[in-house]
Amino acid sequence: MIFRYRNVDVFFKFVNNKKRLTNIYLHGWGTNHKSLEFCGESLKAENSLFVDFPPFGKSKTEPEDWSIFTYSNMVISLCKHLGIERFNLFGHSFGGRVAILISTICKEETNKLVLIDSAGVKPKRRLSYYIKVWKFKLRKRLGKDISKYGSEDYKRLSKNMKKVFTQIVNTDLEDFLPMIKAETLIVFGEKDMSTPLYMARKLKRGICNSKLVIMGGCGHFCFEEKRLEFLSVVKDFVEGEKT
Repeated sequence: MIFRYRNVDVFFKFVNNKKRLTNIYLHGWGTNHKSLEFCGESLKAENSLFVDFPPFGKSKTEPEDWSIFTYSNMVISLCKHLGIERFNLFGHSFGGRVAILISTICKEETNKLVLIDSAGVKPKRRLSYYIKVWKFKLRKRLGKDISKYGSEDYKRLSKNMKKVFTQIVNTDLEDFLPMIKAETLIVFGEKDMSTPLYMARKLKRGICNSKLVIMGGCGHFCFEEKRLEFLSVVKDFVEGEKT
């Protein structure tokens, strides 16, 4: 189905089992709702809401000047549209950024929070990084080729989406972490290079009522690499005592 938000068509899939709680699944940057669809198939005790963040999946329209706050408000507006009053949030990578903000804005509505290889905290930077940024800005100012600069995610984007992406990755959400009141499960791959383990530990320190599970031998998509183990951990957490 389609939800219209700020002139953008947002695809969503809502499985309504007539339950009190809804599990909301928020995918990572560059993927779509199907990456987490298996969770809804396994956690059938609640309703399920899947969203394709624009411009990914079936939400093909590129948003203009959207920030991480816009994406978060879009999901909140969709929940209001569907009459969802209480939910568990599952966020992978970029989706974790969105989930962090939603859980701080909607404290009463958020039952539990699951952050999977989540982004959101400021990365550690070496001197080489700042030298590279300086070279990039200088070449851009001089009108020279800058196509080799940036991550693979960044290079694949249009000029408009590069602006959106840059704004998102430069937004540090660390100050929001103490505002999270929901019981939180943090699941990270041991060998994650995109969001390294020090980020997981920052999330753990910042969120008061949180638990960290490190999945051995996994990278940034730990939920796909060890699906059964991941589902077991998440199922125990989500289907435990409900508040």
